[in-house]
Amino acid sequence: MLKTVVMKFGGSSVADTDKILRVAQRVVASKKKGNHVVVVVSAPGDMTDDLLQMAEKITRLPSERELDMLLSTGEQVSIALLSMAIHSLSVDAVSLTGPQAGIHADANHTRARITKILPSKIQEELSKGKVVIVAGFQGINPNQDITTLGRGGSDLTAVALAAALRASSCEIYTDVTGVYTTDPRVALKARKLSRISYDEMLEMAGAGSQVMQARSIEVAKKFDVELQVRSTFSEEEGTWVVKEVKRMEEVVVSGIAFDKNQAKLSIVEVQDSPGVAAKIFGALAQSRINVDMIIQSAARDRANSISFTVARTDLKKAVPLLQKVSRELGAKGIVCEEKVAKVAIVGVGMRSHPGVAAQMFQTLADGKINIEMISTSEIKVACVIKESNCDRAVRLLHRSFGLDYDSKKKS
Repeated sequence: MLKTVVMKFGGSSVADTDKILRVAQRVVASKKKGNHVVVVVSAPGDMTDDLLQMAEKITRLPSERELDMLLSTGEQVSIALLSMAIHSLSVDAVSLTGPQAGIHADANHTRARITKILPSKIQEELSKGKVVIVAGFQGINPNQDITTLGRGGSDLTAVALAAALRASSCEIYTDVTGVYTTDPRVALKARKLSRISYDEMLEMAGAGSQVMQARSIEVAKKFDVELQVRSTFSEEEGTWVVKEVKRMEEVVVSGIAFDKNQAKLSIVEVQDSPGVAAKIFGALAQSRINVDMIIQSAARDRANSISFTVARTDLKKAVPLLQKVSRELGAKGIVCEEKVAKVAIVGVGMRSHPGVAAQMFQTLADGKINIEMISTSEIKVACVIKESNCDRAVRLLHRSFGLDYDSKKKS
């Protein structure tokens, strides 16, 4: 019985025709090893961002249904061109949109969640010996409308298909050679990890690492799909994302993640009474705005302030909504701070090592970097700081926790 391999290529991997032809060669090489091959692709280059900018020039708040209709076309460009490229190498291939591939999602436009995958069409085409190329980032909802899965949704498509098809491997191809201790463009001494656990990768993604979408890691963990993150442009072994990683006990922090797509919102002097927080965050939830860190100040004169962070891209929806809620609650008003960032240390070793958070705070203090908000989990400590301090904070923390490659050699 032939093994099934799922290969996912990001936008930078299919940015132009030369790169598409190179991807086709890589896909054909895998097919000639005797595998069933399913390929998931993103839109070429910056096409998704370009389409968003076109929509914003027409209207400040476009219909989310029509936005999905627009954005889904980017991936369809990629699948058709890649199928043509594979055919040019004398290998049979077929391109499928998300709905044609049997990917069903809920009714939430622009951030839909996959509800089920019915891969009969994919399996039928594989049985004919074809390479199947699936448009990432999209599915069909209960209203028979095309919908998209949120930023980075092609990762989710690939992992979900790997689970549904019981693939032997899921390979995520990108423009870097694997998962690094942090972004090597920010910290030049960042090291590539050979293996990382689902939990660590999930925290890294949630804290801002853009290597993979957080939701795709959740699905990989749930269905035990082992992933390899590797470069489209190199044969070098990548990073395996697996259930658990065996390490020596002294390894405490595995990586530093950061996210500059953050904004801090505060509702000032709101009444300190039951149900206030539920009204604020319930309204945000109804508009599908995710909230990250939350801080509530101590009550004074029966009033307090509530501060929280959201993605900066959600501000257009969040600000008018919160202004309305603020008036209804009789609060003094809202304050918006856009120029903030989140930086986080991540590592399963933190569970058994006291003082890790203190070391992070001291490192930032020594660098004269003020902390505005703090969030913790069992394997992560995250801080909100000024965006202008973000890159420097990453480098300081990377060095402090011994993640620089020269620190590794000395240890």
